[in-house]
Amino acid sequence: MKRVNVIWALIPFIMAGCGQRQEGNDDFITVDVTKTDYPKKELILQDFMDVEYLALETKDDFLCQGFVQDIGEKIILVTNRQINDGDIFVYNRNGKALRKINRKGQGGEEYTYITNIILDEDKDEMYVHDHQIKKIQVYNLSGVFKRSLPYKENTNGMLYTDIDNYDRNNLICFDEYSKGRAFVLMSKRDGRITQKIGIPVKETKFLIKFSIDEANNRMLSMGPDPYPTIIPFNGNKILLELSSDTIYTFSPDYSLHPFIVRTPSVQSMEPEVMLILRLLSERYYFMETIRNEYDFDTKKGFSKTYFMYDKQEKSFGRYIVYNGDYIIQKEIYMSLLRPVDYENESWQSLDASKLVESYANGELKDGKLKEIAATLDEESNPVIMLIKHKK
Repeated sequence: MKRVNVIWALIPFIMAGCGQRQEGNDDFITVDVTKTDYPKKELILQDFMDVEYLALETKDDFLCQGFVQDIGEKIILVTNRQINDGDIFVYNRNGKALRKINRKGQGGEEYTYITNIILDEDKDEMYVHDHQIKKIQVYNLSGVFKRSLPYKENTNGMLYTDIDNYDRNNLICFDEYSKGRAFVLMSKRDGRITQKIGIPVKETKFLIKFSIDEANNRMLSMGPDPYPTIIPFNGNKILLELSSDTIYTFSPDYSLHPFIVRTPSVQSMEPEVMLILRLLSERYYFMETIRNEYDFDTKKGFSKTYFMYDKQEKSFGRYIVYNGDYIIQKEIYMSLLRPVDYENESWQSLDASKLVESYANGELKDGKLKEIAATLDEESNPVIMLIKHKK
């Protein structure tokens, strides 16, 4: 969980709709967020997803924590996660180190903080989102500055909480904290808003709790671990607006289609139970509910229920997912997977020292992961596990 200082401006606003076209669609599921007594099923990840392993090359000047920012057909962009050093590591899709870029600074062509990075291989560009200066700095893949995209319509001066690649000309962003809260398409050329994707709701909800620290005269907030609000899936974007009872598919023709409908209404619950999506496969939808309450004295809260929907059997269930490349039962936690846009992939970083230990203990099956583990030592860069739809 994350503890941060916040301001009263984060108290919910009333959100108006933006005239987005919504179309009927019978191909959606309904989720009862109060239900928890599902039967449990054991799954092997490789039975329903393809898995690829990439060992990030380790060199004296190329040591990283393996936090993947984005993935393309040829390039992987990686940063450190726990330190704001400004380093951007560029690897090819085989994990070979190509170059390290650092444009951190206070100048007009620099960034002060890497919030996230979006890759556009076709344009040979990367978009470095810096929420501290309210800009997206655009560089080529050699680190040469090209232009800035300043926030255009974020009326409260807050950050875009999620940004992803949309098409050749636009990024898609979640303008969560503005007065006119909406998903928006932002021009890659000049940062202007080219389309607002409004999802009308009665009252805006936030998955966060506040407390006053009187001793230090400040307000604290606590929220759960990060979750995606923009999820690529089968050429579309799944848009998660917690204040709405419907999770939508946003299609390339700018239409919204119901994807998941929750019950009871989030507007009727206190505390709210929020519905979060994780991995989406052709057969299974992995999701979780989070109860929106937190006790600052006991430091406990945001209790979760993990479950999935099986499209083939048209049923819900709890789950345990194991990595089939281990001889032992090695569980994979869906909440740790992070989506990227290319080929509907998700990724997870595997610590080199733990892989070395698994190899020494004979826990790995013959195959690519075992071959990679045999070449590692405890100081090696992480191995990236890529999870994608079966072809």
